[in-house]
Amino acid sequence: MDSKEKYLKSSKHRSLAIIIVVIITVSAAFITLAAGNINEDLSEIFRALVTFDTSIKEGRFVWLIDMPMIVIALIVGAGLSLSGTVMQCILKNPLASPYTLGLSSAAAFGAAFAIIFLDSGNSAMGSIAISNPYVTMTCAFIFSMIATGAILIMTKMTNVSAETMVLSGIAIGAIFSAGLSLMQYFADSVQLSAMVSWSFGDLNHSDWEWDGIMLLFLLPIALYFFMNRWDLNSLDAGDEVAKGLGVNTERFRTISLLLTAFLSAMLVSRYGVIAFIGLIGPHIARMIVGSDHRYLIPMSMVLGGCILLIANCVAANIVRPMVLPVGLLTSLLGGPMFIYLLARRYRK
Repeated sequence: MDSKEKYLKSSKHRSLAIIIVVIITVSAAFITLAAGNINEDLSEIFRALVTFDTSIKEGRFVWLIDMPMIVIALIVGAGLSLSGTVMQCILKNPLASPYTLGLSSAAAFGAAFAIIFLDSGNSAMGSIAISNPYVTMTCAFIFSMIATGAILIMTKMTNVSAETMVLSGIAIGAIFSAGLSLMQYFADSVQLSAMVSWSFGDLNHSDWEWDGIMLLFLLPIALYFFMNRWDLNSLDAGDEVAKGLGVNTERFRTISLLLTAFLSAMLVSRYGVIAFIGLIGPHIARMIVGSDHRYLIPMSMVLGGCILLIANCVAANIVRPMVLPVGLLTSLLGGPMFIYLLARRYRK
């Protein structure tokens, strides 16, 4: 078999792998729908799904509660996994992700700032709630972008390599984590409960309006990186190779970091800290399709959405009638799983 035939066979196998993961994701969506309506007639659930009939009880459950949550799980998982994939390439560090770069810590700090100083957390009917989610989201987003700007300023001032930008992110994340701990120390019980509730990460307050908004942010950013997949491939080969191929590495790296940080900040500021999706999704995708970003970008996005969808389904049903925050589950299971993936990938 010559090299051309090997290349075509490899491309076919990787495309087939992406299609298989898409089928698994669609199956997971149907399972999530059935699990969320386990006490209802499945035939009625299916009829409501295909007819878009919201005049019946099953239709309201499907199209006003379950489907918005399923769609946003796919969008958030895809967005975080895409961000992790690009960050790991441009920073040349397999541990780079929105979580490890400190963006999540900065968002949590911003949310806590809104809860304490802008009074966006309250207690009503015996439960803790975010009374003004838009203020909380805005503050979380602003502080995430402040963290991104601080990383860029530090790297420009010190002229460090791309690999060590992750260290800047870890340091900035630690500063915001310390600030968050300080605010928690001085917060009252209601404010503290609101901070903890937000930081768990939760998709339960999803709706079609915000699904559409997040999709409008995700699609053009994903399209930008897919159109520049060859630049990402050249960066994988080293800065000198990329420059030799005509890539303005500094500009491309800065734009890529800003876009991924912006996307991550939007998702995290709205839905809280959902850890490890931006690490696990890209690493599993690389094990399946390799490092060619023509296949890695779509595979990592589909895998990220699939992983978060399954995690959200488990969180919603594992301790019925209680619903666990999905961010809590990804934190509990993501760490050990990521250690296993690293050991498998880098063992000799």
